[in-house]
Amino acid sequence: METESMPHGAPEPKRTERINMGVRIESGNGAATEVQQPRRVKTTGGKKQQRIPRWGVLLFVILAAFAVARTLQRGVEQKKAAQGPARPVLVATVVSRDVPLYLDEIGTCAAYETVLVQAQVSGKIMARHFQDGADVKKGDLLFTIDPAPYQAALDQAKAQAALDQVTAKRQADLRAKGVNAPQDYDIAVANAQKSQAAAEAAQVNFDYCYIKSPINGRIGLRNVDIGNLVGPSTGSLVTLQGLDPIYTDFTVSETDLGLVRKYLGGPNVKVQTWSPDTKMPPRTGDLYFIDTAVQPGSGTVKARAVTPNPDRALWPSEFVRVRFILDTIKDARLVPSQAVQISQSGPFVFVLKPDNTVDLRPVKPGQRQDGGLTVVESGVEPDETVIVTGQLALAPGTRVEPKPYNPPQAASDGNSVTSKSAP
Repeated sequence: METESMPHGAPEPKRTERINMGVRIESGNGAATEVQQPRRVKTTGGKKQQRIPRWGVLLFVILAAFAVARTLQRGVEQKKAAQGPARPVLVATVVSRDVPLYLDEIGTCAAYETVLVQAQVSGKIMARHFQDGADVKKGDLLFTIDPAPYQAALDQAKAQAALDQVTAKRQADLRAKGVNAPQDYDIAVANAQKSQAAAEAAQVNFDYCYIKSPINGRIGLRNVDIGNLVGPSTGSLVTLQGLDPIYTDFTVSETDLGLVRKYLGGPNVKVQTWSPDTKMPPRTGDLYFIDTAVQPGSGTVKARAVTPNPDRALWPSEFVRVRFILDTIKDARLVPSQAVQISQSGPFVFVLKPDNTVDLRPVKPGQRQDGGLTVVESGVEPDETVIVTGQLALAPGTRVEPKPYNPPQAASDGNSVTSKSAP
């Protein structure tokens, strides 16, 4: 390679050599750097272009698919790791059945009949024929007042009536023969009728000496004993109360009157009476009376039902719980009350999806029912599965481990006062 002479003392410039496929650059101090240049391939019209082998393309596709699959697998694993293990929950199925529409109230019982037994004739009590607090039937003998004076009066009246009847008959015979005056015959007939009436009055007074029960019921504590002198002005001798059936008295708030009037007179209107004894099932009776005016000051309306009481389990003046059934809701959807949760957006439930994840579902809850159930008016369908317990740690899409919910075997909700007003 030719070199040019340079003036003395001037720096020697860089020398460049082309070596094969690169360029060699030398500096003045003897160092050299070789820079590679890409090889240029010249093609002519009669020669084929260079191509990538098919096995290389296939290998590239396989490697790319493997990389994509690995990336997706890592994403799923990271998502599972972020979600954590499946959370255990208790689930129940949405059921459908007919349930009552009702109002819950507090009431009292009252005797169906109350009789104050009094003496209707004056005299001394000779006998008492009952035990205090016993059940008696209509016609049973309760007291005996000394009948002697009234027996004598009765006998006298009967004798006079018999005499007057004979006199009237004799005057009738004479009148038929025309030998007596018409006035005599009329007087005899009138006397016979008057004496007959007197005999009947004496019989009534004599019967009053034997005081009998006017109704079937339970007798109270007697107010007089044997030997007491009694009469029409004495007062009550004893009190009788009819207990089968029995009245159930309760009140309805004026705010519920619109709902009551809507169903009043319907075929499904009933009144259930719950005794304080939780072992006794409720008694279902019929609405007997509802007042026509709201009570001033209390804002309530009086109502009364007739309740069967064959075993005398309900007592007058006893406080009872009353369920005023207005109608029947057909095919209502029911879920356990614990399944309904409340958030800032309103009531909701968690619904179990087929892949064991949960979905948050807004609902419109209705009345609570017996057995710890709540009516859901909208938001769920029959045979869907809802989460009953464990909702605190859940969110939409959370994976859960469902187990069946077994409601506790306890008294029905009817024994505890639930929501008062109907939806």
